[in-house]
Amino acid sequence: MKIQKEQISDYNKKGLENHNESFDFLANKLSKNGFDVNSIISKLADFQVAIPSWALGAGGTRFGRFSFYGEPSNLEQKIDDVGVLHSLTQTAGAVSLHIPWDIPSDYAAIKERADSLNIKFDSVNSNTFQDQKDAKESYKYGSLSNTSKAVRDQAIAHNLDVINIGNKLGSKSLTVWLADGSCFPGQNNFQTAFQNTQDSLIDIYKGLPDDWKLLVEYKPYEPNFYSTVIQDWGASLMLANGCGDKAYTLVDLGHHLPNSNIEQIVSILQLKGKLGGFHFNDSKYGDDDLTVGSIKPYALFLIFNELVYGMQNNPQNPDLAWMIDASHNVKDPLEDLIQSLEAIQEAYAKAMLIDQSALRVAQMDNDVVKCQEILQGAYRTDVRPLIEKARLNSGGVLSPIGAYRDLKVRDALIKERGRNTVATGL
Repeated sequence: MKIQKEQISDYNKKGLENHNESFDFLANKLSKNGFDVNSIISKLADFQVAIPSWALGAGGTRFGRFSFYGEPSNLEQKIDDVGVLHSLTQTAGAVSLHIPWDIPSDYAAIKERADSLNIKFDSVNSNTFQDQKDAKESYKYGSLSNTSKAVRDQAIAHNLDVINIGNKLGSKSLTVWLADGSCFPGQNNFQTAFQNTQDSLIDIYKGLPDDWKLLVEYKPYEPNFYSTVIQDWGASLMLANGCGDKAYTLVDLGHHLPNSNIEQIVSILQLKGKLGGFHFNDSKYGDDDLTVGSIKPYALFLIFNELVYGMQNNPQNPDLAWMIDASHNVKDPLEDLIQSLEAIQEAYAKAMLIDQSALRVAQMDNDVVKCQEILQGAYRTDVRPLIEKARLNSGGVLSPIGAYRDLKVRDALIKERGRNTVATGL
């Protein structure tokens, strides 16, 4: 399914008057307070978030999975779905593939299809947390950290294959997340597991093209519950430093213990020039993979406060890779992704309304009340008219969820693909 420009134009006509009224009111207020509204809108329009190929179908748990029908059953259909999201939001200009779930059968055709929808290929993700069909070795007891050299070599070879696949598509980074760890005390020697992982990552790093990045992801627990080899940002940072200048830490918002100060982690990594990218989601208890901003929107805003500061003041840190990482059981996957994109844009827009100079003065004066007032003043601002304007200027719709339902996208996908298709992935 492809949404036509005429459909977008017709839909926008219905809400244009209300939008203009709301936007003019907010723009005038912000301008009087010294903000460059056009600059904010331009930055919002430029901000692109990669869609994970595995989130385009219904997610699930070990207890069950409930389809939404019309799911994409191959890579071509997944790219088409990202095209739908991008045409509505103008924020989803990239797709992140998980290998071996999404290996192209025809690279030229896949690139042409993505190009026609203005979709780029973001970071490619390797998979050594599952045993693949016909694999000689098993990852039951770990992959890059395994006590067996044969298992480690197999996992290294897989990551090098993923780099080769991504290189053919125009990707520029490899994301490595390991399930490696232990479920019981004494099961692993911590030092041996960590050193094996470091040595394996170095071998992968040697196969990285000159203009690529290696993104090392971390997670405190699951599927192993006693220990995880790359359990926190410090372990990730040590491994990245051990590889070289092209290796960075990747922060997944759900990969933290409850009440972790993620904004502080983000800030320090930027200061050290080692923040490589983000996986956006939200959580109540752990790696819940919920809609971005659905549980802790203020925490997301505080994270973006640090990101905006870092992008302005930390030139030693490279441009960041932005991606959603979510899996859902009770929402239409495309509607969920639209809501996540909206939440990310809101947090970013609000963070750009923080008067960093005034905040710095208040911090230097130890004026704690003033610091809070500055942050919460920006957070309480309804920035949706700014986001609507950015979408409108880029050719998107004023209300992506409204348009998605008004155009009956899911019904069209079911009619096109049937009810029994199942997306590859989790």
